[in-house]
Amino acid sequence: MSSLVCGLDVHKDSVYATVMSYGGEVVEKRKLSNDEVVGFLGRYPIDRVAMESSTSIVPVYGALRGKGYEILVSHPKKTRLVAESRIKTDRVDSWAVTELARLDALPLSYMHRHIAGEGQT
Repeated sequence: MSSLVCGLDVHKDSVYATVMSYGGEVVEKRKLSNDEVVGFLGRYPIDRVAMESSTSIVPVYGALRGKGYEILVSHPKKTRLVAESRIKTDRVDSWAVTELARLDALPLSYMHRHIAGEGQT
């Protein structure tokens, strides 16, 4: 199986995850507790995890970073401009973040660019 991308819609106590191939096929969608995310992602050859910036992502971000995942953190307002949806659900948000990460079109937050060392002179 080739590598996959995962988008997470993270909340205080739960996460909605979408795992997708780089060809655009959805492999699995599931609501999880925050504690289940690392184990769930460990079942797949995921090389990129994307999530929208919020205070709720901090524990999940730390746990995934500690396991060596490449994590993309998107800018919430810019992501909404790109992936505007009339139906706003965790499932739709997770899919949109996954799709944008798969296409290398996810608008990254300033903090992500700073941590990754991008945009520095």
